[in-house]
Amino acid sequence: MFLTISTTGTPERPATDLGYLLHKHPDNAQTFSTSYGTAHVLYPEASDERCTAALLLEVDAVALVRRGKGKGRGGAPDAALAQYVNDRPYAASSLLAVALSAVFSSAMKGQCRAKPELPDQARPLRIDVPALPARGGADLVRNLFEPLGWTVTAEPVALDTEFPEWGDSRYVRLVLESETLTLAEALRHLYVLLPVLDDAKHYWVAPDEVDKLLRAGEGWLPAHPEQKLITSRYLSRRWSLTRQAMERLELVRLAETDDSEVEEIDNAVEDETEAEPEEKPTSLGVQRRDAIIAALKASGAARVLDLGCGQGQLVQALLKDTAFTDIVGVDVSMRALTIASRRLKLDRMGERQAARVKLLQGSLAYTDKRLKGYDAAVLCEVVEHLDLPRLPALEYAVFGAARPRTVLVTTPNVEYNVRWETLPAGHSRHGDHRFEWTREEFRAWADAVAERHGYEAEFLPVGPDDPEVGPPTQMAVFTMRTETETENGTGTGTGTGTKEEKEAKAA
Repeated sequence: MFLTISTTGTPERPATDLGYLLHKHPDNAQTFSTSYGTAHVLYPEASDERCTAALLLEVDAVALVRRGKGKGRGGAPDAALAQYVNDRPYAASSLLAVALSAVFSSAMKGQCRAKPELPDQARPLRIDVPALPARGGADLVRNLFEPLGWTVTAEPVALDTEFPEWGDSRYVRLVLESETLTLAEALRHLYVLLPVLDDAKHYWVAPDEVDKLLRAGEGWLPAHPEQKLITSRYLSRRWSLTRQAMERLELVRLAETDDSEVEEIDNAVEDETEAEPEEKPTSLGVQRRDAIIAALKASGAARVLDLGCGQGQLVQALLKDTAFTDIVGVDVSMRALTIASRRLKLDRMGERQAARVKLLQGSLAYTDKRLKGYDAAVLCEVVEHLDLPRLPALEYAVFGAARPRTVLVTTPNVEYNVRWETLPAGHSRHGDHRFEWTREEFRAWADAVAERHGYEAEFLPVGPDDPEVGPPTQMAVFTMRTETETENGTGTGTGTGTKEEKEAKAA
């Protein structure tokens, strides 16, 4: 991964001033460690007339995978081969933008202690990027850089020069030239637009990325004609962050138009000391997680399975409580596990915290020896997503094979649906729900499961318990009976099993 920055000069304004601006001496080849590999800065040429600085980033593909998939970290379950065979070591991407920020941080901020007058001076600049991924092609490259004062040359790279009929790849060779920009402006343009063109950030996009975008985009992003596309792609299309950034950029634009400060424009909301904001009601999802955590703590569980963990909300909540020492999230969806990994920031997590959590791909319709030996298992809003004929297989996999001491099952109470004003009559709460049970139906199922597998079932409401239709969510707490209770006939162990259970056991 490679780019060069070149400038020309005269004896009065030597081109080697580039070394002062970059804080890297032209006579030295320097090496820096980054989060994803090793960055090298060297000068192929350095004279008063012309000076070129080169940044070479050697990406450690193996280390990059291990950062997201180390011991105990779970990691994003991408296709195994694609983790190692990809364009990251060669094509300019978000990884190169991170290296620019790390290696040339002072230059990007416009700081130069040795010659403080230099950062504000425009100078002839030429930037070469031999391999730039450009989702949108050469036209998009020009649309992004030309409004900023660059003369753009974007030459598409052929897929294979021996087979021109195959057409062009998504890569271009980029040359940017300008006489009117400062080096700091040029570096900030690259920092934002390299990942925008690649349209894929190779690290977790946290809320602080909004501040990074606005800092790097100061002075040019609010008025850029492609502002919305830049903002959305830079923030990996996370709509909540994109909306936040767009609102702040609009404030900046309005302030500049009115020749005033942002604080003067953004004064429609009174300070909290003058008017207390209305307290928002706690969402049902939060109430559900709180009820599950309370039940787990009451059971004394330390090692917990979140079966059907989805995007990791419950796993994230469990990690905040040190009473839970071993937390495993299981889901059949690789995409959901990828999102969960990002939500939990597994690649940034400290070793001690990382040792507490693991994400596994697996189907709950089959027995899995990895799930044995845990104190508790949670099926939070899971059973209603299965076809009814598949429930016996899940039942055996959890209660018959894994056999945790405690099992928590939550599911919607269909009787409560009449209280949702926006839910049409006869409709389920979610398009993927295969069924929704009444309280009586749920109790009948749970009691039968408990009887077959040697558990006791207790039922708890989640959310407001309506005197007529009950709570919005119903929860069953299954507790394994003691050996004495089973021997006395109050429990039947795993039972003989249904046809589906026997098929699941055989599998």
